[in-house]
Amino acid sequence: MKVTRAPLSTSAAWRRTCLALLGALLTGDAFALMLMGLFNFGVVLPLAIGAAFLMLSWRWETVAQWRTASRRRRWIWGIGRAAFAAWLVTLGMFFYFISTGISESTDAGSPPEAILILGSGTPHCAASPTLAARLDKGLALARQWPAARVVVSGGQDFGLRCSEADVMADYLTTHGLAPDRLIREDRSTSTEENLLFSRRLLEQQGVSAGDQLVLVTSDFHLIRAKRIAHKAGFRTVSGAGAATPLYLRYNAWLREYFAFISGWILREY
Repeated sequence: MKVTRAPLSTSAAWRRTCLALLGALLTGDAFALMLMGLFNFGVVLPLAIGAAFLMLSWRWETVAQWRTASRRRRWIWGIGRAAFAAWLVTLGMFFYFISTGISESTDAGSPPEAILILGSGTPHCAASPTLAARLDKGLALARQWPAARVVVSGGQDFGLRCSEADVMADYLTTHGLAPDRLIREDRSTSTEENLLFSRRLLEQQGVSAGDQLVLVTSDFHLIRAKRIAHKAGFRTVSGAGAATPLYLRYNAWLREYFAFISGWILREY
């Protein structure tokens, strides 16, 4: 005897369609960024969520039968959905916090002794769009304050033979910065190490932790980076935020969401 499935209600059909569209958007965005050489949690997580949405849309009837088969399964489904909704609320609050805290201008009251540019990925041993924006911001400040030392900070990305510091230095010198102004910090693997290792190199060059420092990073990263700088011992820190390209802005914010949590747990700031 052939079993026929009951047609989906209008609301269920709309939910299924929305899940499919949202899943396709998330997975498409993630794959596009991966093809550009960008692999981080802000890219992988949307890929996983998008794939889950597509699977749920495809197997809608099967999932509906599973979750309604028993009271325990309905309870598990309800808890999972509530937890995901609560996470989305906290993520939205964090995005609002980041958007209101973004600043693209430096608030240095006097010429700094040093300008510190933080690394941000070098796929194929070339500056990523995010890193290029930071370098352009730092280069403009270096021209504004010609006496300031310029620190480029970033270690070696996984699977690459180049260090971020070397790629950054090459970019800046190619665009006209004098090589003798540069200090390369090429061992760090985190923002905390960026600041700690750079402080030691600056002190070797006669720049103390109490001297005026301008910290250059992406706009979304500036709040956390300045807190870590203070924890690392820098006492007079100004921030200069580089604009994040729109097509990867929210992926970067998502990654920063988890970085804020892990930084708090690890007491980086």
